[in-house]
This record gives sequence, C-alpha cells and structure tokens, in this order.
Amino acid sequence: MHTQLINQFNEVFGKGTEPRIFFAPGRVNLIGEHTDYNGGHVFPCALNVGTYCLVRERSDQMMRLYSMNFEDKGMIEFQADDLLYKEEHDWANYPKGVLKEFSLKGIRLIHGLDVLFFGNIPNGAGLSSSASIELASAVMINELTRSSIDRLELVKMSQHAENEFIGVSCGIMDQFAIGMGRKDSAVLLNCQTLEYQYSPLELKDSVLVISNTGKRRTLADSKYNERRSECERALKNLQTKLDIHSLGDLTAEEFEENQHLIENETDRKRAKHAVLENIRTLQAVKKLHAGDEEGFGQLMNDSHLSLRDDYEVTGKELDAMVEIAWKLPGVIGSRMTGAGFGGCTVSIVQKSAVQTFISEAGAVYKKETGLTPEFYVVEVGDGAREIIHI
Repeated sequence: MHTQLINQFNEVFGKGTEPRIFFAPGRVNLIGEHTDYNGGHVFPCALNVGTYCLVRERSDQMMRLYSMNFEDKGMIEFQADDLLYKEEHDWANYPKGVLKEFSLKGIRLIHGLDVLFFGNIPNGAGLSSSASIELASAVMINELTRSSIDRLELVKMSQHAENEFIGVSCGIMDQFAIGMGRKDSAVLLNCQTLEYQYSPLELKDSVLVISNTGKRRTLADSKYNERRSECERALKNLQTKLDIHSLGDLTAEEFEENQHLIENETDRKRAKHAVLENIRTLQAVKKLHAGDEEGFGQLMNDSHLSLRDDYEVTGKELDAMVEIAWKLPGVIGSRMTGAGFGGCTVSIVQKSAVQTFISEAGAVYKKETGLTPEFYVVEVGDGAREIIHI
C-alpha cells in the first residue's frame, strides 16, 4: 500500500525526495448518536480504514493538493497564505480550513507543499471521511512546523475548522475518535466536559460489520442543522424551570416530569431521543464491561428505533438494512451510524455467521431498494499518526 502510494505521488508531482506519510482513520460510533452536540455521551472507535496523506515540501509558497478519490477535480492550487474558502476547491477546503486554524495561532508553513490524499473510507457513507482528512492534515502540519500542539488541541482545531470554515455544525465526536483512537478499544466521551475513558472492545466470537447502504448523504444537509435547532429550542424551554446546561444533564425521570415545558411536539420528540440515547450509551458501556454482548446489542437496536421514530434521521434505506439484519441469525445488534439520511449501519455479527449475513442481507436489501450495498468487516485501530515507511 505505502509503496503504491509513493509511486502514485511521484507520478502526480514528479520524483524528488521521498514524501512523508500520515494517516488518520475513519470512525464508527457504536452507540450515542446525535448526543454529542446535546452535551451527552458517545461511544465511538477508530477503524483500520482511513485517509492517507503524503507530503513533500516545495521551495516556493505554492500549495498543490491532489486527491485520488476526486481525480475529476484535478490539481487544486493556491498560495500558502491564501486561506479563503472557495467553492471550486471542493474537498481541499478541509485541509485548507485546518491550515487556517494554524495561521490563527500564528503558525505558518515556511514553504508550500505537494500533498497527495487517498482515502479508503467510502465517501458520503457516514464513517467521517471529512474529519479523517482534517486530522490527517492537522497531524501533518503539526509535524512539518514542529509545533508540538497536543493531540486534544488538534482535535478541537479540526472541529473548529469544520464549524467555521466549512460551515457544518458538527459536534466533536468525529474528530475526537479519529484523533484519540486506540487499537482494540472504544472511547466513552462526555461531549460536554471532554472527559473520556477507553473501554476494551473485546468481542469474543463476534466482529463489527459496516454495511454501506449505497444511499449517499451529505453532512451539510439542512436536516442536520434543523435537528440541532430543534434540540436547542427544547433546551431553552426546559431551562425556564431547570438549572441545566444541556439535554445530556437530564435523567429519564427528570425528562418525564418536565417534558411538558417543551412547547413544540416535534422538539419534544427530539429532546426525548437526546436524553434517552445518552442514558442508553452509559448502559451499553456497562453491558460491554460485564461481557453482556446480547444486552449491548439490544441497546443498539433500541437506539435505531429512537433515531427512526423520535429523531427521524434514518430513511427507508437505513431502516431496510437494519430490519433485514435483525432477522438474520448471528446478528447480536444493528443500528444506523453517523448523522443519518443514508450512509451506513453498524452490526455486531457472530464470526460464524458473517458470510451468510453479507450474502443474505445484500440480496434482500437489493431486492427491497434496488441498491447494491457494500459490506466491510472492520478492525478497531489507532488514531491519527505519521507512518514511518521502511
């Protein structure tokens, strides 16, 4: 893989000194969806697929960025100090936004760069390819400028770039999981305080299977920001009586007793999901620690139902894939993952049932939707880092 990428780099940019290689994984959230911006908990893990970033310094101030995933966009060029968002720069606005974050701290590149990106995360599938590009860029720039910015700060800078430069109101989960991931562990993150703890992800006789529905989604979709606004309104209504900072502060009982304060019925449903999903996430981690995979799987199923009925972010493709999975033998739990409106599901499947799951789920799903799904049996990997090529 690394040799192939270096050859591709030399083909695109010409031969010269060997490029440095950086990598940032994708992520999957096992449970805790749409809780991150509501001050709740999430439980994601980094994957062994992600974004590779090969870089060589130039002698001038020109930035030349090329993605093997968007070859139709060609070479994207700009001066190192020209850090304005430009629609025609498309995907390159993500690394450009990260560069802008460094410049806001007074950190600038001495030279321009030739950078090749390659991602083996399915684009638009909900495994967070955008945050993966951001963290690969952040770790790269941090190393090239010898800035020694700590990893958590790089995570925050990457999120800020997506919020302010790209204009997507994402929470911090994606960048955190990708920047802070640890092999064979998921991380329980309190998105309000950024307190976190690693939990060994020891699936004895099971594996994680990502099912890509083939229905593309865009994180900048207006529905995402709409959900945030609905939750913010619900919180303001609750704050007329309760001393809380976020929906994640509420117990199930407190919500039940005070939900009448939320004036709009739709806002009430959104808040119900945010509160109960946070509680489910904490329960799920306890189940995992106790070795109760079945209990963990049931909470995954409950999470999907809540995302379907109360948060309304699933859609027919995600629902079809999950409902098919629930009926197949060897499936311990299955739910949509990511922002929703298309993308992927995550399932815990017994190793002995994986091939049957892929063939049967694929066939039934195609019959029901007309779409051809893709399946990935994934491993849990480390967070963003430089790869020393030998």
